[in-house]
Amino acid sequence: MERTPYLRCGQIINTHGVRGAVKARSECDSPEILRSLSRIYTAARGEYVERMIVSASVQKGFVLLRLEGVDTVEDANALRGEIIYASREELSKFLAPGDRFIADLIGMRVVNDETGERIGTLSDVTNAGASDIYVVDTPNGERMMPAVPEFIAEITDEEIRVLPIEGMFD
Repeated sequence: MERTPYLRCGQIINTHGVRGAVKARSECDSPEILRSLSRIYTAARGEYVERMIVSASVQKGFVLLRLEGVDTVEDANALRGEIIYASREELSKFLAPGDRFIADLIGMRVVNDETGERIGTLSDVTNAGASDIYVVDTPNGERMMPAVPEFIAEITDEEIRVLPIEGMFD
């Protein structure tokens, strides 16, 4: 599976002040990750546009960004609604050993570790607070499972090997 060099990590939702700052919603594990980046990217007509971060802070769970070349509220307003991407390389420094990006898990085969039977394909990962929830497309429809060690035997580059309990994917 080809991996994109850029990963979605947030969205610009508003302007902040009159000097061109933007308010962003982080889609990272923590707003601190987005705040710590040296640059972000936006997508325009299929091309990624690099935007250097001049300064950043976290306020009430949102990230306030000052971007190079964005100096007025009008400049900032033009970015409202833009999806924020970061380079896979820069985001990698925030991964713990053995962790993977959610974007790399989507589309993977989900296999019963004990029987080798293919259960389905991972279609989404959500978070309900306590742990991530894997959404699996199966022949019986969409099913959900907690992404916890009790149910995840192994994640390889090709598949997610799971230990389902009875009825989990029926």
